[in-house]
Amino acid sequence: MITIKRVSTKKEQKQFIDFPLDLYKDNPYFVPPLYGDEKAMFKPDFTYNECCDIINFLAFDGDKVVGRIQGIIQRAANEKNSEKRVRFNRFDAIDDPEVAKALFGAVEKWAKKKGMDTVCGPLGFSDLEREGLLVEGFDQLSTFEEQYNAAYYATLIEGLGYEKEVDWVESKIYPPDEDDGTMRKMADFVMKRYNLHFGEAKNINDFIEKYGDDFFHLVDIGYENLYGTVPFTEGMKQDIIKAFKLIVDTKHVAIILDENNKAVCIGICFPSIAKAVQKSRGKLTPAALVRLLKAIKHPRVIDFGLIAVDPAYLNRGVSAAIAAEILKILQSDGIEYAETNLNLEDNAAIRNQWKRFREVQHKRRRAYVKKIDRAL
Repeated sequence: MITIKRVSTKKEQKQFIDFPLDLYKDNPYFVPPLYGDEKAMFKPDFTYNECCDIINFLAFDGDKVVGRIQGIIQRAANEKNSEKRVRFNRFDAIDDPEVAKALFGAVEKWAKKKGMDTVCGPLGFSDLEREGLLVEGFDQLSTFEEQYNAAYYATLIEGLGYEKEVDWVESKIYPPDEDDGTMRKMADFVMKRYNLHFGEAKNINDFIEKYGDDFFHLVDIGYENLYGTVPFTEGMKQDIIKAFKLIVDTKHVAIILDENNKAVCIGICFPSIAKAVQKSRGKLTPAALVRLLKAIKHPRVIDFGLIAVDPAYLNRGVSAAIAAEILKILQSDGIEYAETNLNLEDNAAIRNQWKRFREVQHKRRRAYVKKIDRAL
């Protein structure tokens, strides 16, 4: 018999964090989040407590944990979109419809009690969290920024009446077979035409000091109308800055400024740390730190974090300048390819960007939605 428990004790918190690590311990494509980041969710001062109501459930078969799920009421997102939604996230389970039914039933009942009328996901506390259910690409290594799941998850979720709301696609990006200098020429033309220039910084701390506010403003206005996005809070900004300092190098960042030194476009890449954290189950052990530092200093794969453009410059060819900088990164010593991470399948602006390169689409993710039954 399957029983559901709301996570409340330290032991249950550990079981909640450890379950996917145990479920995928022999899976070569699964990449864990940082263990410390997952533990932070249960702290009273957790950043997202200021804008979210959060609940976590575990499913048990006797004394054995067989599944988990998280429910999130993202109040800022609901207010922004005039919706009454609960997001589900961190759903992991054995291949058993009864386990999935019990877990989703618990979230749906909680959502109804909170006055919500819709459940959607997988979505995190913000769009910068892991999101989307993997529906294609199960034989591909996950990036550190995204979550891996088994193929049967989609069957379990769809069997409960959830339907596709949006899809994201992911690609591997390689330099074009021949670089005839076209991208750089286009970039130089656009930069000159609109009196633009690249911002400079000595290091990542200098970059944050100079352009931190511009970065968050650009992402807010550039991503405002995209699915699942929420405005930044001060707490979110500080968490992002902390993460940037850990893994971002200025040689993988490009910011374009106008004649008044106002940011109009930014592109950020991260060295892939997926393999560096796999062996330690996401814990920053001494050995993991050595692997992490090596991955940061000598990356073989680059993960695209984001590209944000001021809407006023969307149709002015500014993306050509960012593309030229991406090409320069891809041509760096030791870089094999770049991962795009999630691109909404109907986001033509970003997807057209990759046509300048050799692109191999290798993953697809999905967000589901379901109206809550009033009889619950």
